[in-house]
Amino acid sequence: MTSVKFLADKDSYGFEISGHSSCDCDDEFGKIVCAAVSSAAYMAANTVTEIIGDKADIEVDDGKMLFVCKNPSDATVKVLLGLKLHLTALSEDYSNNLKIYGGAKNVKD
Repeated sequence: MTSVKFLADKDSYGFEISGHSSCDCDDEFGKIVCAAVSSAAYMAANTVTEIIGDKADIEVDDGKMLFVCKNPSDATVKVLLGLKLHLTALSEDYSNNLKIYGGAKNVKD
């Protein structure tokens, strides 16, 4: 099971992904979900840091990714809200593989 926790307060915004979506080596749906989550997370992180230019603290390890942006721009907030929307929709289709937790709708509220 992959868990994604969205983090939001007035000064920072981000996400923490942990776990693997596959329950075993033969779990094809789990592998697809894991790849989809990883791809979306890396796209969001790269868009924020390389395209928008906001600074972020990023930690990546096997089965884990932590991304925290302090004082995010409005563009960064929108990218991360888009990531949350995308992963939430994916979790509705693959609820045995992916769970979404936390995060305010808009850190600027």
